[in-house]
Amino acid sequence: MPQASPTTTRHRDTAGWVVLVASVAGAMVVALDGTVLLLAQPVLGRELGASVAQVQWTSTAYLLMVASLLVLAGRLGDRYGHGRLLWVGSLGFGVVSAGLLVAPTIGWVIALRALQGIFAALLQPATLALLRIAYPPDRLRRAIGIRTSAIGLAAAAGPLLGGILVARFGWRAVFAINLPVALLIVVLALLLRVPAPAVPPDLRVNLLGATLLAWPLAALVYTVAGLQEHGSGETTIGTLLVIAGAASFVVHEHRTEQPFIPSSVAGSRPVMASMSLLLIVTSGMFGALFVATFRLQQTLTPLAAGLHVLPLTIVMVAGAPFAGNAVLRYGARWTAVAGTILVAVGIATSPQSNVIGSLGFAVLGAGFAVVMVTATGTVVGDAPAGCAGVVGGIKQTAMNIGPTLGIAVASGLADAAAGAGAATGGAAAAGATAASAVLAAISLVALIPATLLPPAGSR
Repeated sequence: MPQASPTTTRHRDTAGWVVLVASVAGAMVVALDGTVLLLAQPVLGRELGASVAQVQWTSTAYLLMVASLLVLAGRLGDRYGHGRLLWVGSLGFGVVSAGLLVAPTIGWVIALRALQGIFAALLQPATLALLRIAYPPDRLRRAIGIRTSAIGLAAAAGPLLGGILVARFGWRAVFAINLPVALLIVVLALLLRVPAPAVPPDLRVNLLGATLLAWPLAALVYTVAGLQEHGSGETTIGTLLVIAGAASFVVHEHRTEQPFIPSSVAGSRPVMASMSLLLIVTSGMFGALFVATFRLQQTLTPLAAGLHVLPLTIVMVAGAPFAGNAVLRYGARWTAVAGTILVAVGIATSPQSNVIGSLGFAVLGAGFAVVMVTATGTVVGDAPAGCAGVVGGIKQTAMNIGPTLGIAVASGLADAAAGAGAATGGAAAAGATAASAVLAAISLVALIPATLLPPAGSR
C-alpha cells in the first residue's frame, strides 16, 4: 500500500489545523455572544428606554432564527459547500455586529439580533461538518474534544468579559468583540482547502420541507421560552401549532421523493440516539444551572456564587480532550452511560451552597464533557456521506432547544415547590432541592438513548 509523502502529510496536517481553528473560533464567537449579552441587557434597556419584555426579545428573536434555520443551513452546506456557508455566515455575523454598534432604538436592536441569528445559523453547522471532512475517524474525537473545551471556556469567560466591557465601555462593546473573530473566520474560510460536496446534479434543497420544519421549531421555542409570561390560551395555541407543524412535516417527508432530512439520517440509530441524548442532558444541565444560580445567591454574594460554580467549567474544559480516549477504549455506549450518570449525580447535589455542592458542579462538568464529546463524535462520525451538514444542523438544534426546555421546566418546578413549602419557611431550599431532584431524574431518561449508541469495537 503506497504511503503518503512527507509533503502530503504536512499539507494534510496544515489543512486540518486551519479547519480546527476555524471551527473553534466559530463555536466560541457564538457561545461568547450569548453569554456577554446577558450582562449588557439591563444597561441596554435603561439607555434605550426599553421595557423588560423588549429587552428579552433581543435574545428571543435571535434564538427563534437560530433554532428554526440550523437544519436548513446544514442542508445548504451539504449542497453548496460548507466552506462557503462558513464565510458567508461569519461575514454576515460580523457586519450585523457592526450595525448593532450604532443601532439607535430597541426596535433596531431586536431586528438586527434576528438577522444576526440567521447568520449564526449559517455558521454553526459548517463548523462541525468541516471537522468531519478534514479529520479521519481516529483523530476526529480529539478535534471535537478541543472544540468542546473551547465552547466551555467561552461560556465561562463570557460573563466576566461582558461585565468588564459594559462597565468600561457600555453595552455596545459586547458586540464589538465579534468583529475581529468574525474577520478571522472569514480569512480562514477563504483559506480552507476541503473537497467539494459529492452530490447528484439533480439534488435540490426541499424548501417546502425546510419551511414545514422551521415554523414548528420556532413555535416550540417561542412557546417554551415564554411559559411563565404567556396565558393558558397563548400556550395552548403555541402547542397546537407545534403539533400541527410537526405532523405536516412528517407527512411531507414520507410523501416526497427528496426528503428535507435524508432517510439515511432519519433512519440512523446512532445519529438519532445522539440527538436525543444531547437534548435531554442539556435540558437537565441548564435547568440545574438556572435553579442553582438563584438558590446560591440567596446565601452567597454573586462573586462567591460564581466561584462556587467554577469547578463545572474547569473540569469540563480540562476533561473534554480526554473524553475521546474513553470512547476509543470503552465504546460510545458505555462512555455515554457513565457520563449521563455523572450528570444526574451532579444535578442532584448542585443546589447546596457547601463543599458538596461545589463538588457536584465538578461532577456535572465531567459528565457533561463526556456526553458532549461522545454524542457529538457519534453524530459527526456516523453522518452518512454528503449529510454532515444536515446532521450538524440537527445536533445544534438539539443544543439550542434543550436549554430552553430545561430552564422552563426548572422555573415551573422551583415556583411550585417553593409555593408548597412557603408555610415551613424553607421555601427557597425546598424548591431548589425538589427541582434539582426532578431534573436529575429527567437526565437519567437519557440512559435510554445512551444504550443505543455503538458499543466498543463497532468501528
